[in-house]
Amino acid sequence: MSIEPDLLKILACPVDKGPLELVDGWLVNPRLGHRYEIRDEVPILLRPDHVDAAVARAQR
Repeated sequence: MSIEPDLLKILACPVDKGPLELVDGWLVNPRLGHRYEIRDEVPILLRPDHVDAAVARAQR
């Protein structure tokens, strides 16, 4: 999975608004340890607490 270099330059972590790095097909915030999925070349930049809530709702 890859992200265009120009897009990677402007993407920011939704939690601390800092830059992200591309590591093994994930967008990673090295400061907080959060990682964000890339699906079909689209970054999914949901805050980790929002992802946990979505998973909990799906398991009902």
